[in-house]
Amino acid sequence: MLARNDSLVIEFILAGLTDHPELQQPLFHLFLMIYVVTMVGNLGLIILIGLNSHLHTPMYYFLFNLSFIDLCYSSVFTPKMLMNFVFRENTISYVGCMTQLFFFLFFVISECYMLTSMAYDRYVAICNPLLYKVSMSHQVCLVLSLAAYVMGFAGASAHTGCMLRLTFCNVNVINHYLCDILPLLQLSCTSTYVNEVVVLIVVGINITVPSFTILISYIFILSSILHIKSSQGRSKAFSTCSSHVISLFLFFGSAAFMYLKYSSPESMDLGKISSVFYTNVVPMLNPLIYSLRNKDIKVTLRKSLRTMF
Repeated sequence: MLARNDSLVIEFILAGLTDHPELQQPLFHLFLMIYVVTMVGNLGLIILIGLNSHLHTPMYYFLFNLSFIDLCYSSVFTPKMLMNFVFRENTISYVGCMTQLFFFLFFVISECYMLTSMAYDRYVAICNPLLYKVSMSHQVCLVLSLAAYVMGFAGASAHTGCMLRLTFCNVNVINHYLCDILPLLQLSCTSTYVNEVVVLIVVGINITVPSFTILISYIFILSSILHIKSSQGRSKAFSTCSSHVISLFLFFGSAAFMYLKYSSPESMDLGKISSVFYTNVVPMLNPLIYSLRNKDIKVTLRKSLRTMF
């Protein structure tokens, strides 16, 4: 263990996803494949939406931002995670750990509110279609997306600020593959009461408020869909929302399991597995879900590929 002033930790050791040596190489190839698919899928959506003017609508504006967030927050920890599968010494500096924690939380919280904005967009499109262009103007979309990033910055600053006040000594092994809140709290040799209160308040707000808003939006959406007389219209409305619902279920379900539970060492091991879903799997699946289930994206992609080749 490296120490500062004979006691204070200046480096952490990331325990990683597993301590079984025989699994390191298979997991490296698995997560490398996931990362490549994530990068190609999200970058492809960003380029596709950016270069095609007929996709410059509120729905695709939020999808553009969602892909940008997924691209960035996967890159915050995945390269380090992949290195940890290869090298024996999986160390990260104190400054590097706090930096990773901040940007990881910034993008995760921003995604919560970007998904909420997308639910509101679908609510307006289905429940108030005649007022859609007015209700979801460029200014409104800009405010909603900026609000998502502001909430991400505020939440990340609160958590990271509280973490910086803690003292870490003696034990420096983080029981995770990234610098996350709960594994770091277990290493502190000073009181974590304030941090635990902040976790309950901030995480509670950032999960319950978006979840409640999304739930109310989809109650109204479902009610409006059931009142559509034509089966073709109902099918189109369900198809528009289904991809968003799948993405929401995966992201909020795994995130809630990770943070809104008792943080014992046993539950932390389960938490590492559940966190794989919202840190690795969801960013990979989002572009696949939104492209494979979206007619406009598929048609535009085919046209773009024909033009290129």
